[in-house]
Amino acid sequence: MTVDSGQWTVGSYLIYKYLSDINYPKMSTPLKDKSFNFAVRIINLNKYLSSTKKEYVLSKQILRSGTAIGALLREAEEAESKPDFIHKLAIALKEANESEYWILLLRETDYLTSKESESILNGLKELLKLLTSIIKTTKQKLNPKL
Repeated sequence: MTVDSGQWTVGSYLIYKYLSDINYPKMSTPLKDKSFNFAVRIINLNKYLSSTKKEYVLSKQILRSGTAIGALLREAEEAESKPDFIHKLAIALKEANESEYWILLLRETDYLTSKESESILNGLKELLKLLTSIIKTTKQKLNPKL
């Protein structure tokens, strides 16, 4: 399949180009898969915290920030320009950082054990690395003088 710019948005093409070996857009990529799986884990964490631990405030915060990452990646697929793509991924990166804060806070207040929090944090660290790398690479390609 040839790349016809009429078929691709900037965001979906960049995600395709940097994260996938497939020959067509809007398919599964490691970042999209990891962010979706992370969101599922966060939803299950929210259920656990609400039903078992009777914790409602922090669980809502981690639910919001943890599920926003994947949603923002989907938005980035439809970016109107490369700067818009970078901006949407930067917001996803901020949400990932916020999620890390809430997980650490849940651990320090004994709502999560160290083992539980480390399991979630390991997946989150992968997302943080991927997002940081894509943003950096895209910025460099956008402005090679950086």
